[in-house]
Amino acid sequence: MRALISVSDKSGVVNFAKELVNLGYEIISTGGTYKALQDAGVNVIEANEVTKFPECFEGRVKTLNPYIHGGILHRRDKQSHIDQAKELGVEGIDLVCVNLYPFKATIEKTDNFEEIIENIDIGGPAMVRSAAKNFDSVIIVTDVADYDLVLSNLKNNTNTVEFRQGLMIKAYEHTASYDSMIANYMNSRFNNGMGEKQFIVGNKVFDTRYGENPHQKGALYEFDNHFSTKFKTIKGEASFNNMGDISGAAKIAGAFGDDNAVCIVKHGNPCGFAIKDTLLESYTEALKCDPVSTFGGVVAVNGIVELELAKKMNEIFLEVVFAADFTPEAIEELSRKKRIKLFSQGTKKLELANDHINFKIVDGGFVFQTSDAVGDDEVSNAKPQTTRTATSGEQKDMEIAYKVASLTKSNCVVYVKDSAMVAVGMGMTSRVDAAKAALRKAADMGIDTTGSVLASEAFFPFRDSIDAAAEAGVKCVIEPGGSVRDDEVIAAANEYGMALYFTGVRHFLH
Repeated sequence: MRALISVSDKSGVVNFAKELVNLGYEIISTGGTYKALQDAGVNVIEANEVTKFPECFEGRVKTLNPYIHGGILHRRDKQSHIDQAKELGVEGIDLVCVNLYPFKATIEKTDNFEEIIENIDIGGPAMVRSAAKNFDSVIIVTDVADYDLVLSNLKNNTNTVEFRQGLMIKAYEHTASYDSMIANYMNSRFNNGMGEKQFIVGNKVFDTRYGENPHQKGALYEFDNHFSTKFKTIKGEASFNNMGDISGAAKIAGAFGDDNAVCIVKHGNPCGFAIKDTLLESYTEALKCDPVSTFGGVVAVNGIVELELAKKMNEIFLEVVFAADFTPEAIEELSRKKRIKLFSQGTKKLELANDHINFKIVDGGFVFQTSDAVGDDEVSNAKPQTTRTATSGEQKDMEIAYKVASLTKSNCVVYVKDSAMVAVGMGMTSRVDAAKAALRKAADMGIDTTGSVLASEAFFPFRDSIDAAAEAGVKCVIEPGGSVRDDEVIAAANEYGMALYFTGVRHFLH
């Protein structure tokens, strides 16, 4: 039996090779892997002894050879293949252990295109695909984490077709994601990220119990390692719908740096938000906006949940609390509620992945775009359009309202007063309806919107939204501007003694 080992990630490879030798395998290797194994005392054959041809072109060609690929690919169940292999002097290779040149690490550390090109693996993927194609006879190992599993199956005579089939699938996933990464990078570098093909690749983190509904299947995937390193299950099982709500709430709560932000979400939309001196105060104020919708909602906390906040949260039913972290006392308190789910990042403040891409499924395909975000200076650089300008308190409320509006379903309006959201209307077919719905809900809750700041993620097409805002006691409005009737909107704001600011940037969220 022979095994070919050629890896970029050499962690664990020496022990793996030694164990294979103990099981009766001859080891073939290349380049740096050959040297590492030889230095460790492993009896190893250099690949050029098998290929009968030297490595050439600065190592670009090493294993692209019939003695290698014939050894991997010839079928052991066909006598004609066995006879031809014997005739050609091709010896079988029964196990291939390969992981690929670190293309991702290279593009993260350098923009030098020559170095990037040299870190595109050719021979590695070819060997992986060959071994995967012939999985009926060959074991293909592409993941360092599988070394012990492979050795266990070899030692226990459980090297079944089903076992090799699992490794085969993993191998094709490995080369597909590798090629996708290269293609996406090249399109990013030369085609503004919008190539003729777009590849969206994720690594599975866990299965959800089901999808949006019980008859659907679901799972969480990650682009990089955000969830693997920053999503810790403390209590409960995250559902498909939970993950969408957690993402929406965390994006809002985490958008304010080190501020003590708390966001409450129901069905993907914010129904409460506040920033106060403490997280307890922030949650208490956020809850006032819409305590009815908060029942069974998802709360994101930009900080560490302590006992007093946990006690306050336990006054109503919350489905999920997602926080930077929890104290042990807070976990004990919250766990008194059977149905609550608790997840954390194990950090001091929420850390967002800040993905650069965004896409949406449409019937027959998907639309793809670069991600949206409110710029750091977008609100501070907003241009005043009226005689009256905002006070310092209104400036802070403008930032909150505008950021929340940018992450709320269009058409939307957000009212903020004293660093807390007091009314929100979202997902409406007209902006006036959104404003009316928000104010009607505020009235139902007994919330006084007088002196609040109003934000819209897109321009007001008519002055009627300003008229409604004035009736609600709004003193300051921030919006992108850009309507053909901006002059009418500005005139209305001046008429009511409002401060009106234009950012010049629209933030639709459809």
